[in-house]
Amino acid sequence: MLNVPSQSFPAPSSQQRVSSGGRSKVPLKPGRSLMDWIRLTKSGKDLTGLKGRLIEVTEEELKKHNKKDDCWICIRGYVYNVSPYMEYHPGGEDELMRAAGSDGTDLFDQVHRWVNYESMLKECLVGRMAVKPTVPKGMLPKSQVTDTLAKEGPISPSYDWFQTASLVTIVIYTKQKDLKLDSVIVDHQYESFRAETIIKDYSYLIHIELSHEIQEDFSVRVIHNVGKIEIVLKKKENTSWECLGHPLENHNSFVPKKDTGLYYRKCQLISKEDVTHDTKLFCLMLPPSTHLQVPIGQHVYLKLTITGTEIVKPYTPVSDSLLSEFKEPGFPNNRYIYFLIKIYPAGLFTPELDHLQIGDFVSVSSPEGNFKISQELEDLFLLAAGTGFTPMVKILNYALINIPSLRKVKLMFFNKTEDDIIWRSQLEKLAFKDKRFDVEFVLSAPTSEWKGKKGHISPGLLSKFLKRSLDKSRVLICICGPAPFTEQGIRMLHDLNFSKDEIHSFTA
Repeated sequence: MLNVPSQSFPAPSSQQRVSSGGRSKVPLKPGRSLMDWIRLTKSGKDLTGLKGRLIEVTEEELKKHNKKDDCWICIRGYVYNVSPYMEYHPGGEDELMRAAGSDGTDLFDQVHRWVNYESMLKECLVGRMAVKPTVPKGMLPKSQVTDTLAKEGPISPSYDWFQTASLVTIVIYTKQKDLKLDSVIVDHQYESFRAETIIKDYSYLIHIELSHEIQEDFSVRVIHNVGKIEIVLKKKENTSWECLGHPLENHNSFVPKKDTGLYYRKCQLISKEDVTHDTKLFCLMLPPSTHLQVPIGQHVYLKLTITGTEIVKPYTPVSDSLLSEFKEPGFPNNRYIYFLIKIYPAGLFTPELDHLQIGDFVSVSSPEGNFKISQELEDLFLLAAGTGFTPMVKILNYALINIPSLRKVKLMFFNKTEDDIIWRSQLEKLAFKDKRFDVEFVLSAPTSEWKGKKGHISPGLLSKFLKRSLDKSRVLICICGPAPFTEQGIRMLHDLNFSKDEIHSFTA
């Protein structure tokens, strides 16, 4: 599940809008599915109209190709002929035409940031944009990014390093207090060492080829009161390093997070178990040379190569259980990531995921999202439909354990039938164990034996459910499910006089 600010659904500038939730999907003609598009790209047909040639495209030339049957779009300096893709685009032709004959990078990032367009459109590549002449050398203007940072963003971090006979310690000075361990993501793959620190909406990156080999395991520590990060590496050989290493792409950069690409590491499938008749709990193990903790309410992207094309889908990690004491101890939290995923037999991605064998690998991105939860929260209400329950899992656990001011947490969980309810017994046990928590199940297609609530989301159901513990208690309402459910729910919440700051929506 993806998280999106509730004040505009979906937010026009959100990075988390996706085809199945935050934007309208257009019914496609028969034979125009994603798999059909993949088959077409592998058919050998000339999809660019240039007979395999790559050309340099000027801005003037790009502007000429602005019609449905002749539509070129520039994304990150590369120009694609998207006319053949028009009928295959889930968002419809009109959405593609918004960028016709122009640079569509910003528009793409707003709606499709997570899509691997290089793989999807590689057979549509026309060529590169021609570079326009700039200011004469030696008279370059100051970087706009630097100016923006100086005026609006946080202070740029810096780093240093020191060594002992057996250890190398990299120290990052963020100049930010109350930094959390989940703000730091470290990967050591082959010769590349990469440490990314997320500071507010910015990303600080250390990216180097280390001068000597290190062992797989390392430690990461955050000194919260001064905002200092220490990454301790273990040398393979106890020799003195003359330098830390050689800089790689974007090393020592500090840029808005939205301007960074998605970074993936391969994670191993450790287990999968049935949760309902169509939903499974997947456990993936991080590489030993990766430090990654997904913040509460944030999501990652899973990437698989299907018939030669990289397909990417967003998912919110969950805990392995709502009640650890009711089951055998799970794997250590810092090495494993869990996902509750509904398998769609007619889909493209989830059947492929389900066919993976234990020991196979899945690429997992770094986290994204903007969810925040106040430590002074008093009432937490969760509205979930189907697998829209997944972002609620960690929020529920976190709130009950870590927010001392919390008076109550209530979950209203919408499903079709009793068999569709994810972790029903765990939710009921948690409600029995912690009197602050209450759960209500609502079914749209129950059997005649069902004694609980029936129907769909409605003002009547919500007005009875959303009772503050005090007249002016601090409230947060989280909502997640299919797009119609979420959109209707947000309208109803506003009609019930809850403010936009009291509502956070996730896009399924």
